[in-house]
Amino acid sequence: MSKTEGAPQPAIIWSTEARADLRAIDRETAMQILYCLTRYQKSRAGGVKKLKPPLTGFRLRCGDYRVFFELKNENAIEITGVRNRREAYR
Repeated sequence: MSKTEGAPQPAIIWSTEARADLRAIDRETAMQILYCLTRYQKSRAGGVKKLKPPLTGFRLRCGDYRVFFELKNENAIEITGVRNRREAYR
């Protein structure tokens, strides 16, 4: 039994802006992003980095896209944006 089995998974909360970002992406890429998020939610696995000031929160790499999020507490992850890597840090 792995250490993540049986442990409650954090809820994913989508901001209005992040929902709009995801809807603007083609379906296949959006599904890959959701897969990356689910994998991170279950096992905390993935290319995650804490952002440097003035940015706050974290980013998860999903192919050519970056998912920006905040850890609200151990039970919640708030997605704040989904951007292509070319425009992610502008």
